[in-house]
Amino acid sequence: MSTKLELTNIEKVFKTKTGDVKALSNIFLSVEPGEFLAVVGPSGCGKSTIMRIIAGLDKPTNGTVEINDKPLKKIADGAAVVFQKDVLLAWRSVLDNVLFPLELKGITWLDRKNKQTNRSKALELLESVGLKGFEDKYPHELSGGMKQRVSICRALIQDPKLLLMDEPFGALDALTREQMMYDLLKLSDKYGFTTVFITHSIEEAVFLSDKVVVMSERPGTILKELPIALQRPRHGSTREEPEFNKQVQNIRSIFKTQGIIAEI
Repeated sequence: MSTKLELTNIEKVFKTKTGDVKALSNIFLSVEPGEFLAVVGPSGCGKSTIMRIIAGLDKPTNGTVEINDKPLKKIADGAAVVFQKDVLLAWRSVLDNVLFPLELKGITWLDRKNKQTNRSKALELLESVGLKGFEDKYPHELSGGMKQRVSICRALIQDPKLLLMDEPFGALDALTREQMMYDLLKLSDKYGFTTVFITHSIEEAVFLSDKVVVMSERPGTILKELPIALQRPRHGSTREEPEFNKQVQNIRSIFKTQGIIAEI
């Protein structure tokens, strides 16, 4: 079963040498099981802070987070995180990088009982993102897009019910980024996990998600929640549909009204 999320009146204030900095204010957010939520907003608006709070990596100054109707008190169970940087271990092969989270949990793939099952699953995940044959390579032998695919496999090997992604495609070139979107949609449809996806890209947010949250500048608040009524599975032609263009323009108009986008 995938994860249900509920954020109620979240506020986050950071203490700095020069005074308090309010990153988030008055955040109310609901994510249904299996839903793909994209959060889009300008730099510094607190998008990544929201993700860290959901993951249990940071605590809100005020407000509550509930996962499956239970208050979050520690690191979120059943959650996996994919960051913008791949943070792969340079001395481990692709396969060993994917299996690393299981070792951290004490489920070593060297254990006789689990060895074949975990190895087979890791190889299946790598094949699903086009990395069959690269399992014995090392990170320095991979492109940026390949490294990020390994990061996603490393998250999915944990059977997450909640996948948290913090601008995972931000450092990739345009063509690789587009392919990664297709890969992610395929995996999302296959495994059905709940996803919270942080991005700067309006088009990326609309193409991937069931719902887009549009955020203001700091202190970050939610300006609008937009349901995305695009049929799944999605393809390249989805971006030619009137509904896609309508929602992209809706979000762009919100940012223009807020002065976040200023036309020449």
